[in-house]
Formats: sequence, C-alpha cells, structure tokens
Amino acid sequence: MKKIAVVILNWNGESLLEKFLPPLLAHTPQSIADIIVADNASSDDSVGFMKTAHPEVELILMDKNYGFAEGYNRIISQLEHQYVVLLNSDVEVTPHWLETALNYLENHPDVVALQPKILSYKDKTSFEYAGACGGYLDIYGYPFCRGRIFDVIEKDTLQYENSIDILWASGACLFVKTEEYKSAGGLDTSFFAHQEEIDFCWRLASRGKKIVCLPASVVYHVGGATLSMSNPQKTFLNFRNNLLMIYKNMPEKQLRKTLFIRFFLDILAAFVFFLKREKGNVKAVFNARKEFYKNKHKYKPIRKINLSKSLIDLPPQIYRKSIIFAFYCRNKQNFSSLDDFKL
Repeated sequence: MKKIAVVILNWNGESLLEKFLPPLLAHTPQSIADIIVADNASSDDSVGFMKTAHPEVELILMDKNYGFAEGYNRIISQLEHQYVVLLNSDVEVTPHWLETALNYLENHPDVVALQPKILSYKDKTSFEYAGACGGYLDIYGYPFCRGRIFDVIEKDTLQYENSIDILWASGACLFVKTEEYKSAGGLDTSFFAHQEEIDFCWRLASRGKKIVCLPASVVYHVGGATLSMSNPQKTFLNFRNNLLMIYKNMPEKQLRKTLFIRFFLDILAAFVFFLKREKGNVKAVFNARKEFYKNKHKYKPIRKINLSKSLIDLPPQIYRKSIIFAFYCRNKQNFSSLDDFKL
C-alpha cells in the first residue's frame, strides 16, 4: 500500500486532463503515490481519452454526477492510504510539490490537513482566487485568503513564505489524513459544490485539529473551469452553502447575531448585483436565502453533533470583525494590512 493517493474528480474535463495530467505524472513519485481519476459520469470523451492515452492511471467510473462533495466521499471511503490529496483537474503541479507537503505532514503529526501555495495558472506571478496562500473567515462567514480579499488578488512577492495555521484549505489542492477525513464525516454532500471544504475544515478546526498552508509546495490553478464567477448557479450555491455552513458550525452565543447581520449584508450584495444589471445573480441571492430557511431544520441534528464535538468555540483563524468593513471602510485590501487580526 502506497502512503498517499492523489484523486482527481473529473466531470467533462477531457481537455483539462489532456493538459494537466502529464505534468502530474511527471512530478508525482509513483513509488509513494497512487494517482486516481474518478469520473463523475462525464458526457464528453474523458473516459475514452483516459483509457487510450493514460491506461496506467487508475480510473474509477461513477454511475452519475455526484458533484464535488459526494463524489469525493464515495471515492475516499474506499481508500486505505494514510493520506489523500483532493486535486482539481485544472491544477498544474510543480516539481517536488508532493514530497514537500508529505514530508511536512510526516514531521508534524499534529497537522491533519494542508494546502500548498496556490498561484494563478493564467498569471503565475499572482495568487489564485480559490485558496491563495491559505483560507480564513470573518465573523459573518465571509471567506478570504492570505493573498486575496474579495476580488483583490495580490502578486506573489514571496511575502507569505512562512507556513501558517489556517482555518480552511482549498479543495483545489487539499492534503488530508484519510482517517481524519472519514472520522469528521467528509464533505457535506448536500452542498453539491462550493464551500464544502470550508465547512469541512471549520469542523476539523473546532475539534482542535490543525490545518496549515505550506508555501514551499506550489501549484498553479486555472479556476472557474466548471462555472464562471458570474454564473447565477455558482452565486446560489455560494450563498446557500455559506449560510448552511454558519448554521452548522457557529457557536450558539454568536449564531443569532451573525445571521441577523447577514440578512442585511445579503440584501446589500443583491443590490450590488442589481446595479451591475446581473438580474440572475440578484434572484440567486434571494433563492439561496429561501432555500436555507426552508431546509435549516434538517441540519439541526448535524449542528448538535458538531457543537458537541467542538473543543474550541471559535478557532483563532476566524477574524472577529467584518472583513467587508475592513476592506471598504478602512481600506484593508491585502492580508498583511489586517493588523487587528492576531493569529
């Protein structure tokens, strides 16, 4: 049994596999890692391409598209490797990306999950939106990163080269101990896609588990390869899943205030979409809130379990203030300027 499994969940990504699988094979030592492509019932020729061009790579076929969360849960439940890497099909890895991360995990047994430094494939001097150099949340559930706050993405000038504790690791390239993944229940399958890795990592962090960003390991991410940033379906999933994540994980003393403030912040977001004439996104915000409150009662048992297993009310990697206020009112538009965020 090899120590680590690198799992790519593919859906209609033939062109991405053709482009990014060769460097993955070149830079991933086969002596320590299995590479697995799990196909989520693609309708393109992904399966035919894999069988013809890369018969040496293990291919697992799903009977339908289970989405990101359930797709990974189904695959990882079958694995017995000590570690697993959730790797997007639109990620280009670099030399020693895997060995560097694996060595760190082996030498830091208290760390259960890790993400590399994620740079943009389209501009390799800049961080990439989805993860950058490690993920955080503010007290109202808004994600931001070391290297990216909202749409302001920093250039990588080696300003964040230290390994650091983070709240969440990007699902674009997520190293995790397999047993910890299974023990925590994996990704929430009801999310389908978007922010499920944040929810998962928040769960781990609340249980006293350590998650880090290791910039010595570097990958490049295309991003937005499945749904574009302005796609209403993406907006719906992000807003709905974010509210679900807050409800599932936020301690009781903070929950009511957070959801109260979020009502006004979501209305503001819808108004901004209206000003941009993005009517589909305006509708998506309200549909997301409607869906959340319609189904919130179903998550009450999950919330009870999460809180009962929590050792930490609010992990220190949650910014106790509003990142919106810091960004727009105090002009704190890069991570290093958040001088009141003590980690």
